[in-house]
Amino acid sequence: MKLSRTLSALALTTFVCSAVVFGNGYPGTEGFSVKQYEDFHHLLRELQHDALPSKDFARIRSKAGELVKLGEAIVQLGVPQGTAAANVEAFKKELKKFDEALVKYKGDAKSGTDDQLTASYLAVHDSFETLADMLPRKQ
Repeated sequence: MKLSRTLSALALTTFVCSAVVFGNGYPGTEGFSVKQYEDFHHLLRELQHDALPSKDFARIRSKAGELVKLGEAIVQLGVPQGTAAANVEAFKKELKKFDEALVKYKGDAKSGTDDQLTASYLAVHDSFETLADMLPRKQ
């Protein structure tokens, strides 16, 4: 019973933290303030919550091309309109890190070990979270 309550509390905390990290609305309801981020997150969430926990490396590899393409759309977009002037340089710096992480992930999906793939996928995930947290908020 105590373990069940602990797991329930953990699940709720994870959900709330996800809403804060992706703070432009709850994923799946209001979504992000920028469509490219919404599209990327849709696939990222599938990999993060289904494939990664089950160590389905074949799926993480097979979705790399699609995830990288969606990520490249974010890089191509650059700094979204409405980003606070004080955050523009930090946003550009994180976009560069995100782009580099995408390149590494793409390479590891082709020929890296499962450990390399996991590390490069997580770098993409973490960089995306940082970018998503920097997005202008929905009005």
